[in-house]
Amino acid sequence: MRGLFGWCILMLIGLYSYGQVDDEFSSALDSARALEDNKKDSVVFSAKYVRYATLDMLKHASYTQQIDTSHRNFQYYNKQNLPWNPSIHLGSYGLATRDLLFTPDKSIGFQPGFHALERYLILPDSVRYYRARARYSELYAVGFFFDDQVFRARLAQNINPQWNIAAEYHAANTDGFYYNQAYSDRKGSVSTWYESKSRRYNLLMNATFNKVDASENGSVTNDTTSIFEGEIQSPFSIQTKLRGQQQNRPFNKWLDNGVFLRQSFYLGRLDTVHAGKPEMEIHPTNAFAHNTSIRQRKYIFFKNEEDLYSAFPFGDAVEVHDTTKVTNISNEFTYTFYLRNKSLKNEAKVNVGFQNDLIWYADNLTRDFFQNNAVKGDIRYQFSDKVDVAVSGHQIVVGENFGDYLYEATADVGMGQKIGKVTLGAYTQNKSPEMVFTRMNYTYHQWLRNDLNKTKTQNLSFRYKNDKLGFSGKAEYFLINNYLYFREVDNPNDNERLDRLIEPAQSGNLNLLKVTVGQNFKFGNFHLDNLVVYQKSDQMDILSTPELYTWHSFYYQDIWFDKVLDFAIGLDGKFNTPFKAPTYAINAGQFYNSNVDIEFSTYPVLDAWFTTNIKRVNLFISYNFLNQNFYPRGYYTVRRYPMNPANFRFGVSWKFYD
Repeated sequence: MRGLFGWCILMLIGLYSYGQVDDEFSSALDSARALEDNKKDSVVFSAKYVRYATLDMLKHASYTQQIDTSHRNFQYYNKQNLPWNPSIHLGSYGLATRDLLFTPDKSIGFQPGFHALERYLILPDSVRYYRARARYSELYAVGFFFDDQVFRARLAQNINPQWNIAAEYHAANTDGFYYNQAYSDRKGSVSTWYESKSRRYNLLMNATFNKVDASENGSVTNDTTSIFEGEIQSPFSIQTKLRGQQQNRPFNKWLDNGVFLRQSFYLGRLDTVHAGKPEMEIHPTNAFAHNTSIRQRKYIFFKNEEDLYSAFPFGDAVEVHDTTKVTNISNEFTYTFYLRNKSLKNEAKVNVGFQNDLIWYADNLTRDFFQNNAVKGDIRYQFSDKVDVAVSGHQIVVGENFGDYLYEATADVGMGQKIGKVTLGAYTQNKSPEMVFTRMNYTYHQWLRNDLNKTKTQNLSFRYKNDKLGFSGKAEYFLINNYLYFREVDNPNDNERLDRLIEPAQSGNLNLLKVTVGQNFKFGNFHLDNLVVYQKSDQMDILSTPELYTWHSFYYQDIWFDKVLDFAIGLDGKFNTPFKAPTYAINAGQFYNSNVDIEFSTYPVLDAWFTTNIKRVNLFISYNFLNQNFYPRGYYTVRRYPMNPANFRFGVSWKFYD
């Protein structure tokens, strides 16, 4: 009987480890033999053998990094509430969001211009490519008996030592807090990474899909702070401007699907680091690569109800279908040459490339075809870990966005662990207006603006980082000419036909100084992490951003029960100074500056949390905006849209290596 049981185990393991027969992958067979002989298993699978790479990593060399199994920052499941990238939004998970702080967009070429839901997308550049000695899977969930239901499943499996496939699936369903704040998404990716036995040929391929659906309630009808007075009431009972349900539910929906393929080939000498180990690195001396991608994006707005509370500009449209569709086919060819010594401490790199983009654009009334051809390149010199200098350029030489460019230079100077590292940076950018600024053919907004100029940005930056002291600081100066934004149409006579109508606007010269300082303190098992951002501009009202933002996290971290329970418990606090609050144009999906200058009072927001790791399981429990129970009772970041009330959240992640 025991022999039959052992034979079954052998068969099962054979199915799971199909093709993994090289010496490096013989551990599964060792395990099966140990079970057959009733001996102790000689192999312990762990996260050490589950590693991944990203596209940016593999553009430089073939190497991987271990998956993160810690519970640090595990409680920040909502991308709207990342302390290092704070946002303003419509008050609930998944709804339209905009960065709170000034964040430059360094892209050039054709851009549709829709950004309100982009934090929730899975993009080809963010996909991970795995090397898994044992099959790796992960289940992640937030919610259960709470309003936010967020789920993720991830799987990675080596077909053989050279070929891995991976997939992940995300699903979210949230009810929100106020009426018609429901959000849902279905998104995921399938990827594969093949590396030849000679280590010279690499193939990366992924397919991504995104369906993001955010309900629109048009804001509350009473948009003053009086809704927070008295006893705390259920937000769901507060009247909103849009009330349609089921097939009449108003929404903004994004569909974003794509396929990406990269093939690269190494010529000449290959330099290997950590040979035969999981952290092995392959550094080429000559590399040719071809990237091709197809991406289709569709932006949809729908409503089917009368506008009884003036949520939209003047008009009598009841049923509205507004759609923009963009299809892009891109091909990029690159050649990279490396010159380095045998110790790999000193390296020079030259990279040149050519990129062609084909773009098909369609909206409610028009269809167009565009094309861009760009040249790009970079030069880099690295001297040990002391000096790293890089210069890069990307310019469109022929096509719709001719004249767009981005030239950038950085220099890292390392001065040892005690003194730290200094980074100097500068870039200049010339960028065409995004499509939403030049053309809009929607029910409530129409314009054709060929008079808009390219936005030119000059940037200088200085950064100092000292890991030993837990300090990081960065100072940035921006000089921006022809900055683009949306504003409400001038309406000095209070003409109701002009209320809530928006138009593109362009400023003259805009100066901005941004200083970011982070300092982490540790007192035994107690930690105090701090982040302070100061911004000052001569056009603060146009940027609609606060002068000061601070975030602080005080927590206790320890490991109990013979190193089994690794946990942290803490309290976060964040605050920003008042600023001119933007308004939201529902069907256009854009934040804009209104004619009414409103600065909402701002208050500290406190969150309590607990995170832990028990072997392969991470858990978190958080109570967000806990100070609503005493002060303040509520607050705004976007005009007419109150932020979320106090709420509990619970999340768990479980990783498997088998």
